[in-house]
Amino acid sequence: MSNMKRIVALILGLAFALSLSVAAFAADKSDVDKAVADAAAYMLKAVPMPEVGSVGGEWAVVGLARSGASVPQSYYDEYYLRVEQYVKECKGVLHDKKYTEYSRLIVALTAAGYNPCDIAGYDLTIPLGDFDKTIWQGLNGPIWALIALDSGNYEVPANPDAKTQATRDKYITEILRRQLGDGGWNLNAGSNGTDVSPDEIADPDITGMALQALAKYQDRKDVKTAVDKALSCLSKMQDEKGGYHSWNTTNSESVVQVLVAITELGLKCDDSRFVKNGFSLIDNLLSFGQPDGSFIHTSDGSGVNQMSSEQCFYGLIAAQRSMEGKNSLYRMSDAVKRKTPEAAAGSGGLPGKNSDVKQVPVETPGKTFGDIKGHAFQTSIESLCSRGIIAGMDGAIFAPDAAMTRAQFTAIVVRGLGLDPKADTTFSDVPPSAWYAGYVGTASKYGIVNGTAPGKFTPDGVITRQEAATMLAGAAELCGIDTILSSFEIRDILAQFGDYTSAADWAREPLAFCYKIGALDESELNIEPTEAVTRAEIANMLYVMLGEADLL
Repeated sequence: MSNMKRIVALILGLAFALSLSVAAFAADKSDVDKAVADAAAYMLKAVPMPEVGSVGGEWAVVGLARSGASVPQSYYDEYYLRVEQYVKECKGVLHDKKYTEYSRLIVALTAAGYNPCDIAGYDLTIPLGDFDKTIWQGLNGPIWALIALDSGNYEVPANPDAKTQATRDKYITEILRRQLGDGGWNLNAGSNGTDVSPDEIADPDITGMALQALAKYQDRKDVKTAVDKALSCLSKMQDEKGGYHSWNTTNSESVVQVLVAITELGLKCDDSRFVKNGFSLIDNLLSFGQPDGSFIHTSDGSGVNQMSSEQCFYGLIAAQRSMEGKNSLYRMSDAVKRKTPEAAAGSGGLPGKNSDVKQVPVETPGKTFGDIKGHAFQTSIESLCSRGIIAGMDGAIFAPDAAMTRAQFTAIVVRGLGLDPKADTTFSDVPPSAWYAGYVGTASKYGIVNGTAPGKFTPDGVITRQEAATMLAGAAELCGIDTILSSFEIRDILAQFGDYTSAADWAREPLAFCYKIGALDESELNIEPTEAVTRAEIANMLYVMLGEADLL
């Protein structure tokens, strides 16, 4: 009997020791602080000029604003001015069906300290007063309407055009009505007023978001009951490594939404219901982190993209704020209030630009392509496409990895500067009837392009990196940007690349200029000056330059 006791004691002791070793590897506050700092540094580099958009836009702004990171005032002011310009061009109608477009902007503007109720004379909260249109796109609609309105404690505005005037109670009731039998939620169950099917299965992302929206209403008995059921559901769904899967894929975004929900509800990040085998939600989230501060999408390393990084960034901030006892991510009464910027930086260009250079307005808001989703340059491509500066291939795809001809590149540069295309006879291999004749003629007139030989332009030749850099620098000079670099600065910038001596003498200063403004990626090992540059890279080069020129 005594031997049996000793064996049991040994087993218990071993189990206790193992539990201590697991706990010793659990993430703590210092791990979160470091991850937030690294992610903020990455975000400022990856999104130097946030645009209106679900990637490279609002979520980067929310993350940086709520992190307390050192960010220049100009970063937020210039974002505001881009929003203002976008809203003007859309005449206040961001989308006729997806009302989460309004909610996302409201959240970001509130986080950055601006008033979303007066953006160029438009009140972005008014569309959320239309109940039927807000819930049209699924459960996302009422969820984000509540989060947005509550982020700044905004009144639900009267919408004179609404068939059904929205109220907070209506949105709460709609979310509760669509709760599934297992306690969670998914996007479409109960849509259009239908009953929820007993066979529906919860999605962790949507369940997390629903809890985020309901968090401020836990004093209501029906909400508290729904919250408790949902927490039980999420606890059961959590895997053995503290994470979640959605659409049969374990991913970083799902754990983010659950973590944000936990913090919005006022629970601790290491709540025992959400620790599996010693792994907490934070442990799982940090496992997706990369050395440069970015985050991957899936546990197998695939899907490295900006969307994952932005969501993981604000998920970490939600955790950090919870640990520090601060307002939660979406309780923004503590947001730093900022004055509406008066100078229209970004709407007219630099003082020294050529008077013929004009800003190109947005023509098709929200323009995108299926083959650029999650692409590193998605924001750049969408921004240029929405302005008609660059187009897709056959309408349905963008083909980001395809090459581009010299004529095609010249056309997008001329369009990007708002110049009027006009053909001339400078190059013998550019027929006056060719579609690109006007673009080449105009680019030649303004000194943006040179030929490949006397009297020759080679319009069908594939554009190389050094040729693209040279044309871009010519366009930048026309925009009033100082492109002149000292020989020391040129060498200092280019010498980090193993093949910099292979760049043509005439291309070295333009290449150095492009690296200096971020139009080319300094993290690459080589310049590869004579290699073809891809359509996505070209879009990003022009996007960065136009941003520097205050023409976006």
